[in-house]
This record gives sequence, structure tokens and C-alpha cells, in this order.
Amino acid sequence: MKNPAELLKEFEAYISAEKGLSRNTLEAYRSDIKFFLEYLSRKKISFEKADQRIISEYLWERKTRGLASSSVYRHMESIRQLYRFLALEHDLSDDPTMYLPLPKTGGLLPEFLSREEVASLMSAVPYKTKNQLRFRTMLELMYASGLRVSEVLKLKKNDPNLTLGILRVKGKGSKERVVPLNKTAAMFLEKYLQSAGRGLSDDDYLFAGARGKPLSRVAFWKRLKKYAKTTEISKNVKPHAIRHSFASHLLEGGADLRSIQEMLGHASISTTQIYTHIDRKRLKDIHDKFHPRNR
Repeated sequence: MKNPAELLKEFEAYISAEKGLSRNTLEAYRSDIKFFLEYLSRKKISFEKADQRIISEYLWERKTRGLASSSVYRHMESIRQLYRFLALEHDLSDDPTMYLPLPKTGGLLPEFLSREEVASLMSAVPYKTKNQLRFRTMLELMYASGLRVSEVLKLKKNDPNLTLGILRVKGKGSKERVVPLNKTAAMFLEKYLQSAGRGLSDDDYLFAGARGKPLSRVAFWKRLKKYAKTTEISKNVKPHAIRHSFASHLLEGGADLRSIQEMLGHASISTTQIYTHIDRKRLKDIHDKFHPRNR
């Protein structure tokens, strides 16, 4: 895993793109994590080795130094988001924040879109121009194959195999996996390659921006936010929600957890198991809504 300074920069890019936070909130997250990393450095503990006890001791220290309860909760949420990022993007197997008391602001389950919301979002993205077609194809690939934003941005021209209907993906730690493509994503990819692929060599980025470099995560998020606003989706649509939707809809459809783990590229099944909590919550919501004794 990368050193703390590099991971902090990645985390900042992650929360900027995924959370859509204000500048002040981003600065607060950055400051909170910096304090936490300095604390771990004083204790000579790496963030991979930090457990619930260490994090609790850190939060208690902040409180005893006069930090308001609301600020302590914010520190807790900042650390929780850091470890969520490490689990999702770097396959950290053990999340020490899992059993910390929940902040008052909400729970742990990742937000995802319903099938109808995904269809609405996709329909909102036109594909008349080259840039529109590029973005629509990226979204279709993310939902078809459960890709991280960073993974779709770094795809090379020779990574998809349309004949076999598969996609080679280089994930975190340079680990490669092969994932299936659905017919819709393959259709858009073929259309995109016909439009732009002739000028690309096999080693070129598939979805290159200016000067042949990948689009930035922030640029992707801004485009996603722009199109999401044109729909009736009330949720704050974030890039990772597409990946969460992929996994959740597969689970709803009867896919087994091991297969979902392999397609997502999770090193540990414990990371994938969060989607079982989503499915249970969905079932509970359905029960609450339709059971006659709840009316």
C-alpha cells in the first residue's frame, strides 16, 4: 500500500469526486485526517495496524483537549470515510471503524440507485457528439462491469474484447481481473470505437481527454452531476453509486456473493458482504411498506 502522504492525496480526490462536498467541508476532512495521521505517527502505528481501541483513544484525546462533541463526531466520520476509501479502493481487509458508534449524521451503507433510477440516468446522457458518446459509454461500462471510476478512466484500447464480451481491468495494486460485458455496454463501446478508436493505438487510453491523458475523477463527477440534475432522481448521485448499484442489483437478481466479489475485484469477501446489508435493508423497507400490520 502507498505511503500516508500519497494515500491522503488520493483520499482527498476521492471525497472531492464521490461526496460532492463544499470547499469548507473538504478542508475539514483534510484537517481531521492530517491530525489523525500525526497521532498515529507519534504512536508509531501505521494506519493498517490501527484498531478500534487506537481510534477511540485518539477521539478521546481530541475531546479532552476541548473539542466540541459535534467536532468529535466529524472527526469520527472523517476517519470512517478514510477507512471506507481504503476498503473500497485498496481492498483493506479489516475496517477498524466498523463497530465505532455511528455519528448522528447517518449510517454506513453506501448509497445506490434503483434499476429505474439507473435507467433514468442513462437515458439522460445523450450520445450525439463524440464527448457525449464517450461519457455514456463510460457509464454503461461502469454499470455493466462494476468498475471503479479510476479503473474505467485508465482502460486501454486493447482491454476490451468485444468478440468474447469481456473486459480486462487493472485494479488496485496492479491486480488484473477479467469481467463480463453486457450487450448494451458492448454496443456503446463498439459505437464509440468506430467513432474514436481509429486514432488510438492499443497502448492509448480508451477514454482519453486532452493530450491523450485520462480524464480526472473530478471532471467525471462534474459531468455525472450535470446529467443527474436533469433527471427526477432525488439522491445525490455519485460515481461510486454506479458500482454499488451494479453489485446490489446482481445480489437482488440471485447472484452469489463470491461471484460478485470476483467481479468487483475485492481481495476479501468481508468487503463484499456490505451488499448483503443493503439487501436486508431493502427487504425491511418492503416489509415496513407493505405488511398489513405496518399500515
